[in-house]
Amino acid sequence: MTTFLQIHLLTSYPPACLNRDDLNRPKTAVMGGVPRLRIASQSLKRAWRTSDVFKSALSGHIGTRTKNMGIEIHNKLLNSKIDEGKAKTWARAIAGTFGALDSATRDEPLNDCVIKQLAHFSPEEKSLIEALTDKLIEEKREPRPDELGLLRENHRAVDIALFGRMLADAAAYDMEGACEVSHAITVHKVAVEDDYFTAIDDLNTRGAGHIGEQGFAAGLFYQYICINRDLLIKNLNDIDLANKTIKALIEAAATVAPTGKQKSFASRAWASYILAEKGPRQPRSLSVAFLKPVKGDDMLQEAIAKLEDNRRRLDGVYHGWKEDNKKGTDKADEKTPRIANSLPSFCMNELTEEGNLDELCNFLKS
Repeated sequence: MTTFLQIHLLTSYPPACLNRDDLNRPKTAVMGGVPRLRIASQSLKRAWRTSDVFKSALSGHIGTRTKNMGIEIHNKLLNSKIDEGKAKTWARAIAGTFGALDSATRDEPLNDCVIKQLAHFSPEEKSLIEALTDKLIEEKREPRPDELGLLRENHRAVDIALFGRMLADAAAYDMEGACEVSHAITVHKVAVEDDYFTAIDDLNTRGAGHIGEQGFAAGLFYQYICINRDLLIKNLNDIDLANKTIKALIEAAATVAPTGKQKSFASRAWASYILAEKGPRQPRSLSVAFLKPVKGDDMLQEAIAKLEDNRRRLDGVYHGWKEDNKKGTDKADEKTPRIANSLPSFCMNELTEEGNLDELCNFLKS
C-alpha cells in the first residue's frame, strides 16, 4: 500500500509582497466569500529547491531547469576556438535531444539554440553533456548520432523526483513527481494595502527623484504538502537519498520564504505550527477548517484549534467515532467523541513548545 506523508503548516508573515501578479500586487484568492492573500505553489517550490537548505543537504543531486542549455554549449565551443557555424550546429544537435528548438531572428541569432519548453536536466544528464562537449572540442568534430542518447530515465535529481518533469518531445523520459504542494493561503480575510514611497536623489534634495507604489499585506498562511513516499523512493531508487530529500523539503518548507521584495520588506518567517501525518489513507487537505475566516485577538492559537478540530471531525465521520467512557468524567466529557482510527501523527507547536523539527523529520522518514 502507498504511504502518504501529509504536512500542514501555519506560518505568519509580516507585511510582504512575496508573490506578485501581473499588476505587481500580491496574489490573492477568494475563499469562503472573502479575499485571502495567496502564495502560488510554483513560487514556493522554486524557493525551496534553490535554497541553501537544499544545496547543503542534497549537493550533487539537484537538477538544472533551463531553456538555454544550447547557448551554454555554443559558448563553450566558441571559447574553445571552434568555428562559429560548427559551434552552433553542434550545440543545436545536443540541445535538440531535450526538446524542439526555437527559431533564430535577426535580433536573437542564437535563438535557434534555445529549447522552446523549459527542460529539467538531471546532474547525470548535465555531466554527459559536458563530457560530450569536451570530447568534441578535443577531437574537433561534430557529435555522432549514437552519442546523442543523453537523456536518462534513471537519475538521482531530487527536485525532478519531487516535482516531476515533462519533456514534450521525449515522453519516455517524463517523471511523475512524488510531491504535491498547495497554494499557501491566509486563514483570515485580507485587504491588500498600498505603500506610497519616494526615493531621494542625493545630489538634488529638492523633491523626490522617484515616486512609486507597492502593494503589500500581512497574513497567517495555511500550507499543505503531500508526499508519496513510495513513489519518491522509486524515482530515486535510493531509500537513504529519499529520506534526506524528505528532511530537506520539510526544513525548507518550514524556514524558506520566496524572495519577492525581501530587500524592501525583510518578510522572512518560520512556521509556528506543523502537523505531520503518515499512512496509506487517501490524502486530504485541511483547508476547509478555514472556510470561515479566523477572527479574534489570537489568530495563531485559534487557527491551530480549528485545524486540529477539523482533522478530528473529518477522521471521525469517515473512519468512525468511539466514546471515551472512562469513569469519573462528567457527562459532557463522556460524550466527547474520540477518533477510533486516526493516522499516526506528529505535531510541532511553537506556542506550546511541543516537538521539534528533527523529531518531526525522523517521524516522517521512519
